[in-house]
Amino acid sequence: MTDFNSLIILLIAAVADYLIGDPQNWLHPVQVMGWVITYYTQIFFKYFNQPRILRVAGVFLTLIVVWGSALTVALIRDGIQGLVMRFSGPEILSLAVESILLASCFAGRSLRDSAEDVLYWIDQGDLVTARQRLSRYVGRDTETLSESEILRAVLETVTENATDGVMAPLFYALIGAVLPGVGSVPLTFAYKAASTLDSMVGYREAPYGDIGWFSAKLEDVLTWLPCRLTVITIAILSGKPGYVLTICQRDAIFDPSPNAGWSECAYAAALGVQLGGENSYRGVIKHKPFLGDPQQPITSTTIKKALQLTRYSFLITLGLFTGGFILFNWAN
Repeated sequence: MTDFNSLIILLIAAVADYLIGDPQNWLHPVQVMGWVITYYTQIFFKYFNQPRILRVAGVFLTLIVVWGSALTVALIRDGIQGLVMRFSGPEILSLAVESILLASCFAGRSLRDSAEDVLYWIDQGDLVTARQRLSRYVGRDTETLSESEILRAVLETVTENATDGVMAPLFYALIGAVLPGVGSVPLTFAYKAASTLDSMVGYREAPYGDIGWFSAKLEDVLTWLPCRLTVITIAILSGKPGYVLTICQRDAIFDPSPNAGWSECAYAAALGVQLGGENSYRGVIKHKPFLGDPQQPITSTTIKKALQLTRYSFLITLGLFTGGFILFNWAN
């Protein structure tokens, strides 16, 4: 494919995610990754439960899922391109397949839909349904959450996943677009696989502490740079970059995650709210460090502003890349 085809794929995928997102009842690549991860871990939990074996198994699990995901989509891409060339088919077919695959890695629309799903019921005054809807998207216990706690949970989900669900996949899509012979789709799928592994087995608690350690470390490393770039972008968009970065340096360092805390804290400082506090997970109370200052309460409007910040960050990053891409190719 030509260089400009790589750019076209990126733009189509971005538009498709914004307008369509992930169609319901369609098989999603993350589901397939989840099946592989679940099947693999069940085998080792059943037959090999020694910590050392599980830690080694965790390394192989990560390599299998990450490299396997990248290789699979690369073979699909190359196969479609080969068929198009052999039978003189329309090149738009291969462009469409790659665009659809790449769009499945961007979670901007699904993140927005999830937040709006909960906010709708809060606006209707139906906290019971709002709690039920929220339980689909978060790991914490939701049965007894107050309205303010529901809103905090939604905002924390939106601001944490803004990095690993939206900006980090875009980062690797852009890197892949300029790497000869790689392409956006395989590299982005590799990151998506690492992120999926982290969300499924990347826990310190049993039973995943041993088998999930490597995938958790890998996801931390892969997300580190995209997260810092997102923090800087949010700080600039807030109009008070010095304040946002200062608050992040003050609070985010106490979060156990090297990335989630920074992402959440940047949004909290930009929006003038405070995140963190007590959460219940399967009846166990855990305290997350406070991020930001409670200058104002979290409302539905706050969450919509956070989603808007993510959308602007995505568009600005993609726009800058597009401009640079065109100028570079024009100059050469």
